[in-house]
Amino acid sequence: MEPTATLLYLDYLDATSPDPPLMKTPSHISYTSVFLPIFYTAVFLTGILGNFILMIALHFKHGNRRLIDIFIINLAASDFIFLVTLPLWVDKEASLGLWRTGSFLCKGSSYVISVNMHCSVFLLTCMSMDRYVAVMRPALSRRLRRRNCAHAVCACVWIVSCLLGLPTLLSREVTLLEGKPYCAEEKATSIKLMWGLVNLVSTFFVPLLSILTCYCCITRRLCAHYQQSGKHNKKLRRSIRIIIIVVAAFTFSWLPFNTFKLLAIVSGLRPELQLPSVSFQLAMGVTGPLAFANSCVNPFIYYVFDSYIRRAIVRPCLKNSDSGSSTETSDSHLSKVFSNFIHAEDFVRRRKRSVSL
Repeated sequence: MEPTATLLYLDYLDATSPDPPLMKTPSHISYTSVFLPIFYTAVFLTGILGNFILMIALHFKHGNRRLIDIFIINLAASDFIFLVTLPLWVDKEASLGLWRTGSFLCKGSSYVISVNMHCSVFLLTCMSMDRYVAVMRPALSRRLRRRNCAHAVCACVWIVSCLLGLPTLLSREVTLLEGKPYCAEEKATSIKLMWGLVNLVSTFFVPLLSILTCYCCITRRLCAHYQQSGKHNKKLRRSIRIIIIVVAAFTFSWLPFNTFKLLAIVSGLRPELQLPSVSFQLAMGVTGPLAFANSCVNPFIYYVFDSYIRRAIVRPCLKNSDSGSSTETSDSHLSKVFSNFIHAEDFVRRRKRSVSL
């Protein structure tokens, strides 16, 4: 594989960019020029509609919105902005990887996708930490979980994500390979590869570890309370189910691609390891669309498994009296439940201690 061609798969934005030598196989041509445009078109249509409805339903929800809805709206906005650029990548795949829309859109769309990637991971991390505090630290939750704080956190996430996307904006160009235009990095130096490695670990694997840690702790607490509260607590069962599905969807969408991306960067930094770079390209070409598809999955997960959001979408014109009876959210409910649960545990410990004395 030519050295310049390796630039096409070392970056997230070119996860599905074909390598010119591999384009000669009929199966590869049908995958990139037929399947991927159809797949991305379906992601675009469903994602645009789903995220738009989710944002509108939660923004104009009557009564008090849940605190976590602020994060959900920002996550939907991030996915929506990314999906607006997806037709450009549909055209790219339909033309066998050629970039026919100019340097400005190459830079702009690449920057938008980079910002979306960071923003999505950070928002999901904030949501997991918010739920962790709500469930595991009820007393602290009442002091910290404020709407102004949530808005400030979201603003910081957007600012940091925009800053982290600047290297892509500055280095992305339309590159000619064998006289054909491709949207890719101009030059993959050791410094850029090292920055990509640090950036990938700090903006994906570390947040993923924190997300899994938070939800494992929450699930453990839910299971402990579930055993004491009996088998008829449907809210707890739904909470466990939502947690498992959200984490599974996020991990399934992002972990395979970023794992191969990490290996591709390592192979660029350590060529003496002789890792199979062509295999990485093929693997990223398959797992890349899963990462893109994550932008259209979240609205369906929330609609199917979150009754609050489902009511907000199906019945957007609820009366204030109706919404007032349902303003107690699952997070606030769990916070109260576990606050009593923790107090009960402390009471039992004190009773045991007094008896032993």
